Amino acid sequence: MMQTEMPSNLIVIPCLNEAAHIGALVHELRPAAERLGARIIVADGGSTDGTRAIVEEIARKDPRIILLDNEKRLQSAAINLAIARYGDGAEYFIRIDAHGGYPPDYCDRLIEEALATGADSVVVSMLTSGSGTVQNAVAAAQNSKLGTGGSKHRHLSAGEWVDHGHHALMRISAFKAVGGYDETFSHNEDAELDYRLRKAGYRIWMSGKTQMIYYPRSSLAGLYFQYLGYGRGRAKNVLKHRMIPKVRQMVPLLVFPVVLLSAFFFVHWLAVMPILVWASVCLGYGVWIAISQRNPDSALAGISAMVMHFGWSVGFWLQLLGPRLQRRRVA
Repeated sequence: MMQTEMPSNLIVIPCLNEAAHIGALVHELRPAAERLGARIIVADGGSTDGTRAIVEEIARKDPRIILLDNEKRLQSAAINLAIARYGDGAEYFIRIDAHGGYPPDYCDRLIEEALATGADSVVVSMLTSGSGTVQNAVAAAQNSKLGTGGSKHRHLSAGEWVDHGHHALMRISAFKAVGGYDETFSHNEDAELDYRLRKAGYRIWMSGKTQMIYYPRSSLAGLYFQYLGYGRGRAKNVLKHRMIPKVRQMVPLLVFPVVLLSAFFFVHWLAVMPILVWASVCLGYGVWIAISQRNPDSALAGISAMVMHFGWSVGFWLQLLGPRLQRRRVA
């Protein structure tokens, strides 16, 4: 692609306490920023671990790097603020996760596909990779249909039009036209924005030329709270747009009720059967993954999947029923 054809762009990195990764990530993105005529905006949510000092040091040597204070701390607010401050005159923005891995030509491929397809948004596959027993198990679960229900952006794509995917590139005019991210969403803000983009007639392309690597939580407690947030975000999306959850989302919704039902085993032993079936499927799937991949760590993928299902289900039901329960208490 000719340099003269390159539109001006923004590369936006929301971050919070990413001192271990931010320096290397910004340095890796600098060549792409130079090629694409892009600024790199690091929107920091109040880091206290030295992240800001690292970015400030790099910015002193490279005027393309800008450190932006994100007082609201949320990723959605970080992107909105970066576009509001620096989006004028730019064609696209590329969203980068501070705790992710990217190929050297990641940004180039996104721009190429946006120009070739005319897409208003280019999303990517998100492959999960880990190190250590727990993180490897979580990665195996998140890369499987058991953990993600077959979500398209969790698997490699050959390139196709989709309803949703992991956010990578977006046309700034389209982003502004629909109002940007909804900052009341701490999770699932990407799916919520994709819904509004599609409703407004904008098109979303799943890249077949590049993808990112996501590094998952390294503890089951962290994984639970992450998926608790995901469940709440999905419920907020359903309530806001009066959507019907997809089948792959409705199945894990049953997990929390099944766990509650098992508490009545003393009434009848059948009350415990659903939770035993769910646990057996998950644990058996984890063993199958471990055998097929010849990786003993993956045997814990079943436990990781159970944590993901349970956290997601609890979060969804808390978000769905919480306001109603509060109203009843007040009444």
